[in-house]
Amino acid sequence: MAKKVLVLLLSLACVLVPLFALPAAAESKPLVYIVPVRGEIETGLYNFLKRSFAEAEENQADAIILEINTNGGFVNAAEKISTLIQNSPIPVYAYVRRSAISAGAFIALSCRALYMAPGSAIGAAEVIDLTGQEVSEKTVSSWEGKMRSVAEQQGKDPEIAAAMVRASINIPDLSKAGELLTLTTAEAEQIGFTDGVFASYEELLPALGLAGAQEIVAQEAWAERLARFVTRPYIAVLLVTIGLAALVIEVLTAGFGVAGVISILAFAFFFGGHIAAGFAGKEVLFLFVIGIVLLLIEAIIPSFGIIGIGGIVAVVASIVLSAATTGQGLRILLSSIILTVLIVVIAYRFLRKSPLWSQIVLQYAETKERGYVGVSDYSHLVGKVGSTLTALRPAGVAEFDGERFDVVSEGAFIKKAEKVKVIKVEGSRIVVRLHEN
Repeated sequence: MAKKVLVLLLSLACVLVPLFALPAAAESKPLVYIVPVRGEIETGLYNFLKRSFAEAEENQADAIILEINTNGGFVNAAEKISTLIQNSPIPVYAYVRRSAISAGAFIALSCRALYMAPGSAIGAAEVIDLTGQEVSEKTVSSWEGKMRSVAEQQGKDPEIAAAMVRASINIPDLSKAGELLTLTTAEAEQIGFTDGVFASYEELLPALGLAGAQEIVAQEAWAERLARFVTRPYIAVLLVTIGLAALVIEVLTAGFGVAGVISILAFAFFFGGHIAAGFAGKEVLFLFVIGIVLLLIEAIIPSFGIIGIGGIVAVVASIVLSAATTGQGLRILLSSIILTVLIVVIAYRFLRKSPLWSQIVLQYAETKERGYVGVSDYSHLVGKVGSTLTALRPAGVAEFDGERFDVVSEGAFIKKAEKVKVIKVEGSRIVVRLHEN
């Protein structure tokens, strides 16, 4: 019996001793996601923040800190970001490091608390349109109300937030009538508009009860960075201008060459960036391709302009619908058309004699003088006057001495039933010009 008890005690010892020897489970550190809010505030930034918030929630982060350094951006994007912040199950704090201007101030006030680094500034939240002009009173009043609302949620003085929107509001010892309010870190601390001033995260995290927390800095993917870059209004205008100008040059030259490749790349960046940024879906790309196809059909098979008009409408709609707003899309399109006309005119007038132009447009003609004889010799038509049977865009059909010929204008559009004169013949290519009686 004693032997059995001894064996039992030894067995228990073999099981229990290792358990007592195990080290105590290490306490898990709190997890903090640091998400940078830099550059222009637009839909691309919203998509980046949305992804970062989802990742923080998936990893059960204890807090999200928005590191803000921005001079503002689009109101609609700022409102979407504000909603994202307020609906987050994880507490979101704002840490202004340098600037929270305009829409950046709205985002900072939308967080649970506002902290600032020394030497920073917040304010100047006036609403203006893309041309720099003031907007309607209705829009200003709505924006002021939203600024007041988020300030009240943080326990801040809503009148201070309103003075950032309206220059007519005077805050004694802070702003003057006629000037928008912008607070420095020291001023914000003095009036209690910031919840604390900290020079680094080592100082900030203990104040949030997150001392020693593991920090993860969210990084933008290359596609997100590219999308944010190409969707900037002036970059979008540049891409559309390059795409349209190269497309026109390609249509006016024989074969498929460098201009065609440039046009495809420009439009690929434009539509790809706007789709990636969430401004539009793939349907705009489909609409654009349909428009180009219709324009090519019109150029090959004249249809009195019906198919061509449909193609133009499809191309215009695809560009306008790709922008953040209809107004912005129209401005991009109008600016691009003006710049495209200038580029094409300059290219035609000043570059056609340069070596570069000769690489784009075929300069060598297979003429009779060089020993080339085509299937048909139309040289006898030079100097003859006839009339167009179709519109020339620039190609079409004209009649000379009762015979129909495929002709091409010098480049200008010529209506149907207009008098034209043959100015030169290059092989089977008959070039005409509008004839004035």
